[in-house]
Amino acid sequence: MYFTITRAISQITKCKKYSLTHITGLHRDDKNYGRMLFRMLHFSERKTQQFNKPLSAMTQMPRPGGIASFMRLPIQDTSQGLNVCFVGVPLDIGTSNRSGTRFGPRQIRTESVIVRPVNGSTGAMPLETLQVADVGDIPIAMYEIQQAVKDIRSGIQKILSNGCIPLTMGGDHTITYPILQAIKEKHGPVGLIHIDAHADVSDEVLGCKIQHGTPFKRAVDEGLLDCKRVAQIGLRGTLYVDQDFRYQWSRDQGFKVVHADECWHKSLTPLMKEIRAQMGDAPVYVSIDIDALDPAYAPGTGTPEIGGLTSIQMLELVRGCRGLNIVGGDLVEVSPPYDTSGNTALAGANILFELLCVLPGVKYLQF
Repeated sequence: MYFTITRAISQITKCKKYSLTHITGLHRDDKNYGRMLFRMLHFSERKTQQFNKPLSAMTQMPRPGGIASFMRLPIQDTSQGLNVCFVGVPLDIGTSNRSGTRFGPRQIRTESVIVRPVNGSTGAMPLETLQVADVGDIPIAMYEIQQAVKDIRSGIQKILSNGCIPLTMGGDHTITYPILQAIKEKHGPVGLIHIDAHADVSDEVLGCKIQHGTPFKRAVDEGLLDCKRVAQIGLRGTLYVDQDFRYQWSRDQGFKVVHADECWHKSLTPLMKEIRAQMGDAPVYVSIDIDALDPAYAPGTGTPEIGGLTSIQMLELVRGCRGLNIVGGDLVEVSPPYDTSGNTALAGANILFELLCVLPGVKYLQF
């Protein structure tokens, strides 16, 4: 098998006198050798593949025209043949304050028409090496949250069954619970990078075990998370009881907790170096609540909290995920009725694109 793969790589590089050791500096005994072999072969297959491209506002259709899929990408009914898909979950019956995030996926798609396929800051070109499409929304029981959770889990299971990474547009944060249920079935307990104003680890609210303040308590209860590889970033706001001070429950589980106060007036790039070391090579899920951003940047959300992250810090956090084994992600809690300018949905669309840019296998331009 080794010699077969090495010959294939020689053909790929059109330079038979060079081995993989010459090309990468790795030796056969190196633990990353097999992974590099696989990635090079996988990339060689992609070189001849035709990848989906978004509708161009320069040459095909002005931005106000056409169907508002995410980034104006092609629409598919299923995830078959895709490496990554954008999928919506229009659920907001788990909200505790201002509703309206059921319209989040639609508005994020609308604002995403301005997102172009090349990342002008990092050089990422995800659509050159990944097959990506918008697969629409998961049908849910809008009036019964217990059934809605089952619907979401089933919908994500179907996406994962095709080897596709789901990037999900919410919807309130309840949706992450059933997504993680489906993710565990495929990948086992995963690491979690959770960027949010709230810890979302309540056991129950008004007697209800499932709502947008409980998903990560449910995830811990069901063994969906590798708790030593969980980071919660941007937490802040007033609390109900003193036992919640400094988010002690999360810390007791082994989570890394980064309070919003610790993020003020500085770059978060060094923090992400620590997070990458914490996550290691094992599967990681990324869940981003738009209310992690200060309301100055994202007013259109259900539970805004002052003193939040800047949009620049959010970019540092997401870009800092590059190199991780990301198996899925979501962007939740965009509430268009409170987003009169559209800027919250626009931020959400750009954050999702940035998340796409850091997935495994993305091609980067060299500066």
